[in-house]
Amino acid sequence: MITRRALLGAALVVAVPLPDGGTSLRPTVFVRVEPDGRVVATVPTPETGQGVRTMAAILIAEELALDVPDVTLEQAPGDTATFGAQAVANSMSSRRLTEPLRTAAATARCLLVAAAAARWRVPAAECTARHGRVEHPRRGALPYRALVADAAALDPATVPVTLTPPERWRLIGRTRAPRADARDIVTGRARYGTESAPPGALVAVVARPAWIGATVSAVDSDAALAVPGVVTVLRLDPPGAGQGGVAVVARSTAAALKGRAALRVTWTGGTPDADSRAWLDDLAAALPATPDTPPPALERVYRLPLLAHAPMEPMNATAHVTADTVRVWAPVQDPGGLRTQLARQLGLAETAVRVHPTLAGGGFGRRIEPDAVLEAIACSRAAGAPVTVRWTRDDDMRHDSYRPMSVHRLTATLDADGVPIGRTHAVATWPLTVLPFTSPALVKASGDHFPYTVPGEVTVTLRPAPLRTGFWRAVYAGQFGYAEECFLSEIARRGGHDEVALRRRLLPDGSRLRRVLDAAAGRAGWTPGPGQGAACHLDYGSAIAVLVTADPAARRVRRVTAAVDVGIPIHPSGVIAQVEGGILDALSTVLGAQITVRDGAVVQSSFRDYAWARIGDCPEIDVVLVPSEEPIGGLGELAYPPAAAAIASALATEPVTGMPYGVAVG
Repeated sequence: MITRRALLGAALVVAVPLPDGGTSLRPTVFVRVEPDGRVVATVPTPETGQGVRTMAAILIAEELALDVPDVTLEQAPGDTATFGAQAVANSMSSRRLTEPLRTAAATARCLLVAAAAARWRVPAAECTARHGRVEHPRRGALPYRALVADAAALDPATVPVTLTPPERWRLIGRTRAPRADARDIVTGRARYGTESAPPGALVAVVARPAWIGATVSAVDSDAALAVPGVVTVLRLDPPGAGQGGVAVVARSTAAALKGRAALRVTWTGGTPDADSRAWLDDLAAALPATPDTPPPALERVYRLPLLAHAPMEPMNATAHVTADTVRVWAPVQDPGGLRTQLARQLGLAETAVRVHPTLAGGGFGRRIEPDAVLEAIACSRAAGAPVTVRWTRDDDMRHDSYRPMSVHRLTATLDADGVPIGRTHAVATWPLTVLPFTSPALVKASGDHFPYTVPGEVTVTLRPAPLRTGFWRAVYAGQFGYAEECFLSEIARRGGHDEVALRRRLLPDGSRLRRVLDAAAGRAGWTPGPGQGAACHLDYGSAIAVLVTADPAARRVRRVTAAVDVGIPIHPSGVIAQVEGGILDALSTVLGAQITVRDGAVVQSSFRDYAWARIGDCPEIDVVLVPSEEPIGGLGELAYPPAAAAIASALATEPVTGMPYGVAVG
């Protein structure tokens, strides 16, 4: 049973009940039951493809004895005072929302049951909620719509609230239902960022810096202003107006693009000679001296490149600025935090700022940043109308905030059997420029999740970032974990050990990682041999093992088996989809997708040269859900680090000194 103190604590910490006008039942801001019996879930976290709306629908349908399609979903606006933290980050959505959503729905159910029991004058324990109604063995049944008014009049503090016990779950962890918004997405009813602008909105595109760090020196806009449909041209100065550049505001996308092409912009400053090969060399030179390691020993250096986020939906935002209000419609990852930031930056009360998060075609950390929103606000203020800023694919690829480069030197002391008994891991990388990952300790805390019983030392050296860097799926763990697992696989090969057997030997007895590793090996029918790779990862409160079979000569991955323990897999289909997505990101980067800089500018401009995996590259993927009594864990970033390492190991023939297996970087 949920105590009154726990219920009130959840309401105060996560959500403050909204007034309902006496027409609907609203135990908290997350759930309401309308007079017609319709159940509406307000989802506080944006949907960026991770399936948070489906998770919310499952949790609420379970506790209100409904089916998933019976729950209507609404997206909450940015408002941390009402909804609490709203960021899509650090694989936190399921961990943060499960208890409040279940509690809200269970409260509504118990109030409806109490209302029915009072009307029938029977004990509430004799009543059961089922399929949108309350039933009694002798009194019959009443639909929720007949009970809403009575339930809304009850004091929630006087009604005991119980969560549905696991043995009675019909949906949580037991349904492989499609996404709750799948039909809207495939039929076009779903609205993404650029489809969410109010009527009459103008369109803007931006001429962005020609090389890294460049700023506008002069603009000749006459030819651009002569293009039919162009409304205005304005200079955007960073950081208040995003990354900087020159915006062309027009009545259509075509006119804006034609106007941008007609601009004559003179750029100055920055680093027009920047080269990513020199950056890698600088990071390698920043590593501390190689430690004295007693023989037998092994040492390897891994150089990891810049990576772009490359979401399928490029960056965009719509803003409407008036004399005393700002409204934003955009695919963002932290609507509440963005609202607070905008209010502070613009000198407005938070109540004057409205942020409406739209569906996002992928985020991966990029949409934490507000640069597209700041551009839209500047353009709207200048135009005196709502404006949608559209980034082209080239804009998105060449002006991203990239995953930092890093160089890793790993050493291992080996016993007589070639088993590691000591290790060092020295990392040289850059901080994130978008949020305060500015100290070696923070970088280490983000990246160092080495799970094996091998004592050692990890050191981090930070060099100033020469371009914008930001959160990228798994952040620093994607780099630390990749290097550590690749190195362990090479140790196994050099010592004649099976990669799985060596990991089992180095994992604590009864550990979650050993359980998922055994589950993956059993599912894959693992036998040691060429063209195979293995890796493990423990992070975000979850555990995963990935096994890969590949054809190194053809540079082709044939099969990937992943076993994952996320505690309670609320939506099994969603768990599988998230793991598959992480595996395909890993496949893409190991096969060579990377960002390079030459002559001060990013070389890659689209998927034609940022070589993301195509359909024909995709292997057979088998995801095993491992039962667990652990608390609910995070998932969105979990699969990438071990999948990248296992794929690299499976594709390796002989390691390339100083680089990841077979992948030229920089």
